[in-house]
Order: sequence, then structure tokens, then C-alpha cells
Amino acid sequence: MNRNLSAAKAAKQDEFYTQYVDIQKEVEAYLEFDPDTFRGKIVYCNCDDPFESNFFKYFAANFNKLGLKKLITTSYDGSPIAGAQLTFGEYLEGNEKRQKPKAVAVEIEEVKDVNGDGATGIEDVKLFLEQNPHTRTPLAEGGDFRSLECIEILKEADIVVTNPPFSLFKEYVAQLVKHGKKFLIIGNLQAITYLETFPLIMGNKLWLGVTIHSGDREFRVPDHYPLNAAGWRVDENGVKYIRVKGVRWYTNLDHGRRHQELPLMTMEDNLRFSKHKEIKGKATYNRYENYDAIEVPFTDAIPSDYDGVMGVPITFLDKYSPDQFEIVGTLDSSDPDNPYRTRWYSAQDQKDAFFRRFGKPGSFPLNMSGVINDVKVYKRILIRHRRENFRAARRTKK
Repeated sequence: MNRNLSAAKAAKQDEFYTQYVDIQKEVEAYLEFDPDTFRGKIVYCNCDDPFESNFFKYFAANFNKLGLKKLITTSYDGSPIAGAQLTFGEYLEGNEKRQKPKAVAVEIEEVKDVNGDGATGIEDVKLFLEQNPHTRTPLAEGGDFRSLECIEILKEADIVVTNPPFSLFKEYVAQLVKHGKKFLIIGNLQAITYLETFPLIMGNKLWLGVTIHSGDREFRVPDHYPLNAAGWRVDENGVKYIRVKGVRWYTNLDHGRRHQELPLMTMEDNLRFSKHKEIKGKATYNRYENYDAIEVPFTDAIPSDYDGVMGVPITFLDKYSPDQFEIVGTLDSSDPDNPYRTRWYSAQDQKDAFFRRFGKPGSFPLNMSGVINDVKVYKRILIRHRRENFRAARRTKK
């Protein structure tokens, strides 16, 4: 069934428009690793109105620099800020007066010096689209990325780059994987732990991008969007922006950061010199009561000489090198057959743990996390050193 993407976005209030500079920084980080990452490729931005999207603006302006074969972007019915970032004059005829703009697909196969200024850029793209209305194709099914006509466009593409609606992230990634596409997309940090996403990360089929590792990012939002976020602003033109915490780039494009190993200290040195009070001065690292693994609450406290399984924060993936570590599981799991699980708590166990801690009736849901002294630990990924690298390092030290 073809569902309306705009309705889903409006319901979830997750229509965020990525800033140009964030797109530029991320894309160009891949070029540093491989200058031909996008050369000869068809790039598809399938959650992007061509008249509003900074994704379209970036790839159109840098079409020749990147060596693209084709750029395709599709919008959806009712895009609330269509025409606000890019204006194409007569090219918008029939769309600019519409209260709810209709979905279109725009394709660009070349960018020439149309205005004769000796260079190529976004102004040339504007003129080209104004002069060639055939490059715009109405989308009868509303522009939903799940629609048959958008899936047909997807099949043609080599790389998908966009900011999909966070509320549809699971379904969106599943579609990309099903069709075997390379991609570079933005999502919430918590998507790491989704049942649909984590196996891809564990299987080295999906990883985090290069440039966003902490803090928050500013996104433009539609005029109707409520400004109830912790950080927001309205610029001199009345355009609204909010700051969203915990966002990351997700990709299956290789980049140099993935091959940089973390500098680590031994377990003994961490216990003596760590800057974290949870580690420094302890006799040893805590162990989970229900998993055969030690608790490592900070990425920089991962011991270099521990050969077993370790539970680390999900932000570890910002610095994860598959050459150095392997991901073996997660504590955020209800799977009783997890090979590293050592205990499954009964309903009575969970009631007893609650009573021991608070002295009154209640229950802890202890089976969805690691447990230390009856206390649930926050989301953790289970990792260990790559055996071949670890053993080689130990032999070298000896």
C-alpha cells in the first residue's frame, strides 16, 4: 500500500532540513579518503524537495567537481517550505502558487556555464532548470520513498544521500539494504540499538560517518513547527531553526576514520591513571551479573590488554575501527540465547532486586540490560579486541 510520507512526517514532527555546511563537511571527508567516491555515480536525494533542499543545492553546485553522472531528487506532496531555499523563477510556474506543492522529480545530467561567468555553480543550475522544464517530472504517487515510482528511481541510483524522517528510519534503511544501495544519511544516535539496525552494524554493513561525533546540530524547520526544543532561533527573515541532540551520519561508504585505531592504555594503567572516577583507584573493572563481560563506561577506558568481552557505550561507534575490534552483541537484548548472557532474571528476581534497593514492593526490568549490584546499566555494545591483532600485539610486547 502506498502511504503518504508527508502525513507521517507531520504526525511525528520530524521534518528537519540539514544545513549546507554539515553536508559539505561530511561529503568532502569521503573525498579525502577516495577522490572518486562519487565519480561516475548517480546520486539520488529521495527525501528532498529540489526547491528547498541543501542536499540538492550541494550536489548541483558541485556536480562537476564530484564527477557525477546524474543527480536526481524527489519531493513529496505538501512540502511546507518549498521554494524557500532555491528559487527557479518560471521553472516553478504552476507550483509556486499552490498551497500544498505537488511532488516532482528533477534530474540533472550535466552542469554547464549557462550564465557565461567562466565557472559552473548553483546559478547555472537555476538557469538551466528555468530554460529546460522537461527536467521536472510530476510524481503521480506523491513522492513517498516507498511508492513504486520512487522505488524505480532508487533502482537506477548508485548512492543515496539525504536526511530521511527519523520516525521512518528503520523502514528507510531496510529499503536501501534490500536494493543493495550505497548511502549517506542522517539519523538519531539511538538508531544504533534498533533491532533492524544493530545487526547491520554488527555485520559491518553499516557504520557511522565522519564529521558528527558529539553535541547537537542545527536544522531548519517549517514555519508551523513549535519551538519547544532546548535550543532554537528565528533569523532576521523569520526562518525557524532548532538544535537536535544525538544525531549522526549513517553510511556504508568507506572512509579513513574507520581505519584509525584507538590509542589505549593497559587495564593496570587505566585503574591507576584514568581521568574517570568510575575507573581510577578501583581494584578492577566491574563485571556484569548477567553477562560474561566487563563494564567499560568510557571509550577511552577500554583496556588494551583485556582479551575478553567488554560492554562499551554506544558512542564507541564514533571511534570504532573494524581493524581493531569486533562487535559481538549488545546488552540491550531480550534474546535469552545470547552466548554472553549468564543469567536470566525471573519475575520474582526482578521484584526482589527492587525491594533490596528501595525497601518496598516493585519490579526492575533487568533482562534488557547489563546489571551491576541490582542496577541496570545504560545501553552498551559488546566488543572484544580482534583476536589476531590482539595476540600479535601481545607477542610484540613479550
